[in-house]
Amino acid sequence: MTTRPIDVFFYGLFMDQAALKAQGLTPSDPRIASVTGFKLHIGNRATLVPAQGGEVWGIVMGLPILQAETLYAEASVADYKPEPVLARLADDEAAAALCYNLIDPGAGSTNKDYAAALHALAGRLGLPANYVNFLSELAN
Repeated sequence: MTTRPIDVFFYGLFMDQAALKAQGLTPSDPRIASVTGFKLHIGNRATLVPAQGGEVWGIVMGLPILQAETLYAEASVADYKPEPVLARLADDEAAAALCYNLIDPGAGSTNKDYAAALHALAGRLGLPANYVNFLSELAN
């Protein structure tokens, strides 16, 4: 049961399947998806915050739960906690997924380097152009 992949919705730099594999993880079946009812907040890193009418784009990937827990045990993301979300896939199918978020992201300035890296990654992954443009604005 611990090796069976579960769907995880990634919306930050962890959307990069190659980067996850470089950490020894085994992500599978990446699919472009969106989650409504949230907006992207970039402080030091990215997180989702509840927002009526909001929509965030990312990638749903399969990942064994123990690997997801290991990934989010790293000191820089240890405060992220899993929440269930319903992701809408590009083919309009729904996927129940876990999404790791900061419960209290706090205030603070946007990490422009992180935003720029996220913008570049979103473009490479083929996320919708309007969302990639939104990320570009955050990076500038």
